[in-house]
Amino acid sequence: MTDIVGHYVDHEMTSPFQMAQHSAKIKPMAIDLAKRGILLITTCLRVEVYGEESALGNIDLLFSGFPRALVKGARAVAKRLAEISSGAKSQILGEPYVNDQVSNAVALLDPALPISRIARLALGVGRASRERLHFIAPFNYDRIVYDLIAEQFKGIEEPGRLYMIGAGMLGRDLISTGGADRFRSTVVVTRNPKKLRRRLRGSSDREIAIMRPEEIGGVRELRSCAVIATADLSEDYKAALKGALLRLEPRIIVDLSSIPVLSKCAVPKLNYVTMYDQDFLRLIDLNNQHLVSKLPLLLSDIERTLPTAEVF
Repeated sequence: MTDIVGHYVDHEMTSPFQMAQHSAKIKPMAIDLAKRGILLITTCLRVEVYGEESALGNIDLLFSGFPRALVKGARAVAKRLAEISSGAKSQILGEPYVNDQVSNAVALLDPALPISRIARLALGVGRASRERLHFIAPFNYDRIVYDLIAEQFKGIEEPGRLYMIGAGMLGRDLISTGGADRFRSTVVVTRNPKKLRRRLRGSSDREIAIMRPEEIGGVRELRSCAVIATADLSEDYKAALKGALLRLEPRIIVDLSSIPVLSKCAVPKLNYVTMYDQDFLRLIDLNNQHLVSKLPLLLSDIERTLPTAEVF
């Protein structure tokens, strides 16, 4: 076996928005790279590749125009992956979704490969350290979203409907939290209502309506709000969504897409908040202030519990 190495660029090395754009371009390569024995991790904050040095070959295309860092050796790679999966390297410290993202990337690999075994070990170490140190974001995505919405609904006793655009893991988690309870009802906006009904069957006690974008906005709902929790939208779908929101005129739209679905100039009359706006970043900073004192303890715990280099 040749040396296990990794190369990465993340949001700390360039702007988060540039990182999100680049990650979206590289993400479709994951399956082909996995067939070559290469682990590709693409989140909105990073592009990282790991594997045997001989398998990686020329990877300049994956980092075109971006600086990149090198991780060399199986234990160093495991340490990096454990830190990522624990939430220590996330923009929102302690957020839980990155663990699933790394796990899904590892699942594409042949489990017999050395990089697969190393990554699965790292996932376990990162998860255990996170739980031991209770390194859990107090202001996770759901808390940030509902705090932003609450600020807009101060003094309003009877908010209207919550429109959740997207039915992936993040959208379903947002619906299941208590923040959704303050709204009169919940509508999930999706391209595939039939598939979503099967997925939601028995998963929630809440009564949820399911609509396509063209079905919403028949009348203005000034006491409603909308959350965009989806990505990879076609231009036609974006246009349909834009038209629906312009008709609906919700009190606030919170867009959780790493590449915003709409542009502010396209919806100038709407209160449209993205992950890059100061209101959102302020709550991220508040979250990180709560956890930053635990960060050295978490990193030390990962270092302590990882097997020695000889084991790798």
